Amino acid sequence: MPVNRNALIRYRTIDGCLQNRQKKWTLDDLIDACAEALYEYQGIDSGVSRRTIQADIEMMRSNKLGYEAPIIVIDKKYYTYADKGYSITNIPLNQQDMQVLGEVSDLLKQFKGFNHFTDLNEMVSKLEDKIYTQKTQRAPVIDFEKNDNLKGLDWIETIRKAIVARKAMCVTYQSFKARAASTFCFSGYLLKEYRNRWFVLGRSHNRYSPLLTLALDRIQAIEEHEDPYRENKDIDLATYYNDVLGVTKSLGQRDNLVVFWIDAANAPYVITKPLHHTQKLLKEDETGKIFSIRVIMNFELERELLGFGAKMRVLGPRLLVKQIKQQLQKTLDHYNIQNPEFPHEDNGEVTEQ
Repeated sequence: MPVNRNALIRYRTIDGCLQNRQKKWTLDDLIDACAEALYEYQGIDSGVSRRTIQADIEMMRSNKLGYEAPIIVIDKKYYTYADKGYSITNIPLNQQDMQVLGEVSDLLKQFKGFNHFTDLNEMVSKLEDKIYTQKTQRAPVIDFEKNDNLKGLDWIETIRKAIVARKAMCVTYQSFKARAASTFCFSGYLLKEYRNRWFVLGRSHNRYSPLLTLALDRIQAIEEHEDPYRENKDIDLATYYNDVLGVTKSLGQRDNLVVFWIDAANAPYVITKPLHHTQKLLKEDETGKIFSIRVIMNFELERELLGFGAKMRVLGPRLLVKQIKQQLQKTLDHYNIQNPEFPHEDNGEVTEQ
């Protein structure tokens, strides 16, 4: 049966609420959440009636849309899912969904080839591959890089909405180095993906605070905060990460000319997949090639260079050469440590000592 956009927004909103088991959801709570979602996405500020949300819940419970959502009422007041892992987004796509996806794919394909929409090429390929696998029930023909165990992805939409609405967030966060989590007010500016991990760039409201880059997989909770949003007045978000590998960067940090040698066998890989958009070929001979990139020195740069092992030699700057040598020496020291309790290799077989 046809479902209009407003109804779909309400279904998704109710679904998102019921998945959040940290809060008890009354019917009035669901009404308020749906009204807010309709205002944000459609500009509708007329509110939502109780009868509408009650009808939505019954529709979600039914099989008319294929949801059969296990919505129950606790203490005659609070709505939740009987199955903690349920979501309407986890059910198989129906024929109507497939038709909508096909129409979206056809629309997006019209923009392929335009310079301003180059990022759409991968999106269209992913969408068409998804439609193909659903229709034919065959294995995908494109295997995109993914990490099914990646944490923090649920925060992306929450943070995006806060940035667009210019609202401050109360973030509970624990870095890998911290012994305990801390909670602070935060104004977000930019969501950034690096190697399948997501980060948010912004500023903490704790006194004077420099820019912070928070890993979404280290965020434990996000709530709205009453503090006024602190606008970004320091950086150009469109170019902020142009001089860096990864996301580790501080205001005022200057870039450096990093020069490195790659052996002849592996140089083609660096040519076809440059380490950075500033990469230049400086010199070459039969043993290999010398390249340069202009970037800020950070942890991600060291990790990228160390990943080449003996195939690469960093030539400058001196500080980076020293740091790389120290890391390589630590690596050798680790291999010199004997561990009799660990299985060792003997004549190609792993045995216990």
